[in-house]
Amino acid sequence: MDGETTIQDRRRTAMRVLAHASHADIRARLDGLALPEHRDLRPAENGLVMLRGRIGGDGAPFNVGEATVSRAAVRLESGEVGFGYVLGRDAAKARLMALCDAMIQSSSHTRSIETQVVAPLQAQMRTSREHRAEEAAATRVDFYTMVRGEG
Repeated sequence: MDGETTIQDRRRTAMRVLAHASHADIRARLDGLALPEHRDLRPAENGLVMLRGRIGGDGAPFNVGEATVSRAAVRLESGEVGFGYVLGRDAAKARLMALCDAMIQSSSHTRSIETQVVAPLQAQMRTSREHRAEEAAATRVDFYTMVRGEG
């Protein structure tokens, strides 16, 4: 059971990183790998999901509106099935995410996906986040209040 948790954690981490990466960045990382034989289990498609919300975070749930999503499913020849969901209308990115998800489940491809796709994209995101934080810190203004001497 512990091995299953590890795979689920790896998949969760990979999907978190890939969801925030651009299609071009994922494609560039995958181009350097020998991709296994695979086929579309579910061709990439666009659709809608209903967003739900709560007033104050603890009120009764209600429908806020709809959001566009793209999804895909890919099966490797070795049998692993990967799924990719992305907010927006980027069906090609959803397919690449599904391929990465399937490959990360395969013992022969897990290492290459983690080291050559997920880790570099994660480092790139961390650097970008730190750069934005530095830019925001440079514009910080410290306000102070002068206390009057009234007693």
